[in-house]
Amino acid sequence: MQPRAAAPRRLIIAITGATGAIYGIRLIETLKRLGGVESHLLISSAGWLNIQHELQMNKDDVHALADVVHSVRDVGASIASGSFATDGMIVAPCSMKTLASIAHGMSDNLIARAADVTLKERRRLVLMVRETPFNLAHLRNMTAVTEMGGIIFPPLPAFYQKPASIDELVDHTVARVLDLFALGPALSPAWAGLNQPQD
Repeated sequence: MQPRAAAPRRLIIAITGATGAIYGIRLIETLKRLGGVESHLLISSAGWLNIQHELQMNKDDVHALADVVHSVRDVGASIASGSFATDGMIVAPCSMKTLASIAHGMSDNLIARAADVTLKERRRLVLMVRETPFNLAHLRNMTAVTEMGGIIFPPLPAFYQKPASIDELVDHTVARVLDLFALGPALSPAWAGLNQPQD
């Protein structure tokens, strides 16, 4: 019997209808630049509205960044099955509606179904939730996803790196998220600690 070939590295990226479409776009741009990981892209209808409003990008430009693009209505897609091996999934940004669908196992579109598959197969699911302030339903849904093994990763800016631009803030957050998947050498610089004053 022939040994089974190693599955290619694959990552699912979903962009939903919360502000911060740049995070999802920068994720697939980074994967394309790094190479070695097959990107599967999903964008909700509200996600498209935000891409057009915040980034002035059209569908052809966005689709060209990904290796595979799926319709959110295609619940028969490869990523809807646990037998299709992936390294996990990132929802960036993640709307509260999508968070609720995932927390309650709704699987009402391919984004929620792919997230459900990621959780049931014990693969890494990262939700870059975007809302403020949170109400109790949001917090309970985040707790539910965390209890199921997902990671809640609000895209909060890190000022200790002394960023000089919005791009640097976005890039640092994207690097931190991708480092959670151990796809290769760390992308974000390790914290070296503060220089403590001498007594």
